[in-house]
Amino acid sequence: MASGHHDLVQRLFDEVFNRREFGSLPDLVAEGFVEHAISPFGSEAPGVVDGPTHMREVVEWLVAQFPDLQMTVDAIVAENDTVAVRVLSVGTNHGLLNGFMPATGRRFSAEQSHWYRVDDTHKLAEHWAVRDDLRSMLQLGVVGVGA
Repeated sequence: MASGHHDLVQRLFDEVFNRREFGSLPDLVAEGFVEHAISPFGSEAPGVVDGPTHMREVVEWLVAQFPDLQMTVDAIVAENDTVAVRVLSVGTNHGLLNGFMPATGRRFSAEQSHWYRVDDTHKLAEHWAVRDDLRSMLQLGVVGVGA
């Protein structure tokens, strides 16, 4: 079933993150979804959320900041109930960054790793992320390197 889990994650990025097709979320993400990843300056604590609603809100939050956001899947590995995916995220900041910082108009490109657990209903039920947020913030000019 690991190949089916692979397809599930590929669909999440293709349909939801890249094409913003939210109608497929109930088929992809469990209602009792456990989120372990938070935004760089986020105030939300990780925990159990309504999966489809949460995933839609994540995409809408990202697209409000980066209207041209695209996430390219570079590799997916699936074993048992675990799927790991390496993604390249690219976008231009034209909206309030993290909801409060003025748009920079700059483009970023950064790699991310996302891990998912698939439940018995064959939906994504848990998520962890490792993102290169520092690289993104440097590219966007939000933080700088001292001279």
